[in-house]
Amino acid sequence: MLSDEQWAELEPLIEACRPHAKVPSPHLRRTIEAILWRQNGAKWRSLPAEFGPWWMAAQTFIRWARFGVWERLLALVQERGVRLGMVFLDGTNIRAHQKAAGASPKGGSAKERDGREALGRSRGGYGTKACVMADGAGRAMAFRLALGQAHELPHAVPLLDNLPGVPKWVVADRGYTSHAFRQHVWDMGARPAIPPLRHEAPVACPDWIYNNRNRVERLWARLKEWRAVATRYEKTAVSFLGVLCLAAALDWIRR
Repeated sequence: MLSDEQWAELEPLIEACRPHAKVPSPHLRRTIEAILWRQNGAKWRSLPAEFGPWWMAAQTFIRWARFGVWERLLALVQERGVRLGMVFLDGTNIRAHQKAAGASPKGGSAKERDGREALGRSRGGYGTKACVMADGAGRAMAFRLALGQAHELPHAVPLLDNLPGVPKWVVADRGYTSHAFRQHVWDMGARPAIPPLRHEAPVACPDWIYNNRNRVERLWARLKEWRAVATRYEKTAVSFLGVLCLAAALDWIRR
């Protein structure tokens, strides 16, 4: 349940980014609290009666995810001030629950279906690769989803394209090591702090910068306190992206 103080802070943000109907919803707070309660990984049908009809919360969350409401919410909270001294890139594998499989095929090629679901089988099991870009304070700024077996590097440049300015440093682990990507970071006016692979020649990667990468690791630890982030229950990529953006937006508000 949201406290009155938390709702007072969240309500204007929700009102600013949600689609508006001709008749305002009298149950907006109840619906948002139902959506937050469901992030414990329970089924929509298991919502307690005090949250109203389960289908109302489910339809609202899914429809708003398709409209990009949760992504806009994350963008709104970033207006509080993004710290661009350092920007962190990191990815994690998120195991998919058995309930996440079985989304409607809806036609199209295998590549199109992969884009809609972002589910694949890696050594860690069946799941999703989630890539995040975090600011210098370790707060999420943007996400990209891919198949579980996908590499993180192809998503680095699209994530950096979401930056509102030019950071001083772009910090990432060895999964992002690439001469082309380092050159891209230099070309955008920043400096890379990305260690080389063990068989590669040494490159500049100051320890006093790279040691701060624990901030993005702590970010994933906070986000995965949400059971619906630690394990994927959503059938479609757009719904799971909504879960990530909602969790990240509340992380911004609490910090």
